[in-house]
Amino acid sequence: MAAAQTQQGLLTAEQTKVVLAEVLKALGSPDSEARLQEARESACNDMGKMLQFVLPVATQIQQEVIKSYGFSNDGEGVLKFARLVKVYETQDPEIAAMSLKLKSLFLPPMTAPPLGGGVPSS
Repeated sequence: MAAAQTQQGLLTAEQTKVVLAEVLKALGSPDSEARLQEARESACNDMGKMLQFVLPVATQIQQEVIKSYGFSNDGEGVLKFARLVKVYETQDPEIAAMSLKLKSLFLPPMTAPPLGGGVPSS
């Protein structure tokens, strides 16, 4: 595969879209869905536990995809790919949307604190 010879950091925006699509597809596979669901249940929607249980599973699945594109098969490879995606997010709305979808698969929804910090005004 020609893409396998591409070195990290040298992916074009179009290549990055392809890799992101493959990562999303891998995360959406029945096996991955089951693994992620089990991890989510263990995390109970707690951010600290999400990082402990869900993030490693999602990272492992992502590693399997991105190693075919020249990224190392470890956490550093995932971080380098994430930095590359972040660069393209600002330039390409499709990459930004795919990145948001990716993050939503392993991070709990964020809720805003109440306005005024919960202190009643007099």
